[in-house]
Amino acid sequence: MEKHKILIIEDDTDLREGLSFSFFSDGYDVTETVTKTEGLREIAKGGYDIVLLDCNLPDGTGFELCKEVRGYSNIPIIMLTARDTELDEIKALELGVNDYLSKPFSLGVLKARMKRILKEKSETTKIVTGSLSIDQSICKVYKRGEEIFLSKLEYRLLLYLVENKNHILSKEQILEKIWDSDGKYVDNNTVSVNISRLRMKIEDDVSNPAWIKTVHGMGYIWKE
Repeated sequence: MEKHKILIIEDDTDLREGLSFSFFSDGYDVTETVTKTEGLREIAKGGYDIVLLDCNLPDGTGFELCKEVRGYSNIPIIMLTARDTELDEIKALELGVNDYLSKPFSLGVLKARMKRILKEKSETTKIVTGSLSIDQSICKVYKRGEEIFLSKLEYRLLLYLVENKNHILSKEQILEKIWDSDGKYVDNNTVSVNISRLRMKIEDDVSNPAWIKTVHGMGYIWKE
């Protein structure tokens, strides 16, 4: 069974390392970051199942990070904060935080809430975007109800773009996510060639794509 990947964004060293050790012992794949900048960089890479986010960070706030992330990703976020006020909790929930815990908190309660969120996430397997429907439970893609036949690589590329909708992905990020993880040899044209193939299958007008946009000098973006 594939391990769930947790990203911890917390500047309290003792708490961060304690959470990391406990979740690692439970069989999770854990990555630790300290700052808002580092956290955003990791989230942009993709691949994480849930984020544990401190409210107060050395270079910003968890509120700011959440607002930015929600512009392109629905990754589950649990906010951990020492600011135990109703207004802060309301603000966090309005920004799209999935859950909110005030410090000090029970590790058992945190784990229970996290398991609930991960279970709900795994049960949500269908993504609908425009005229496309992606059924992750059977790895199939439909356009206006008719199945589009994609290769395994094309499917993974489409899913990565859609999961990061409205967020620019560089060629380097795409290579690392789709190809480098398999240890495959690729050249500089690999991404552009496969983007073109994917456009041929999903776009109505390949010369003027509605979904997969090229951002010159930066990469590609799934526009919704």
